Amino acid sequence: MIAPVILLVLMTAPYLAVRFVFTNRGYDLRGAAAIGLTLLFIFTGIGHFVQTEPMSQMLPAWVPARVLIIYLTGLLELALAAGFALPKFRPRAGWAAAIMLVAIFPANIHAALNRVPMGGHEWGPAYLLIRGPLQAIFLFWIYWFTIRKS
Repeated sequence: MIAPVILLVLMTAPYLAVRFVFTNRGYDLRGAAAIGLTLLFIFTGIGHFVQTEPMSQMLPAWVPARVLIIYLTGLLELALAAGFALPKFRPRAGWAAAIMLVAIFPANIHAALNRVPMGGHEWGPAYLLIRGPLQAIFLFWIYWFTIRKS
């Protein structure tokens, strides 16, 4: 399961490059971290259009219009990516992304408990030992670099 590694690399690479490679050049570390979030949300947003059916299985059967919800959340993630890319909108995008991540976490729990064959959920509840901390890292990164006042 390489997806968590890809997500972490996308999110942190711009920040780490500016912090450790392009030092002493006056680059904005918070901006670089926000660009990482832009890359992360572009990647995950596109995933909603490429893996629509498997993602729809992450939602309980009683949820209506599951495919439509997957498309709409994909569009939301792409809009959040745009918000992170534009400094004026970063704090609002950060709040919206944090709320979204908390709101969708129950779908990850449902998928793990039901071993949905999508993104590691087939591992069952053990997957939550990866997904839970990963979600916390995403929330911390969003808060620290886009919501928190510098």
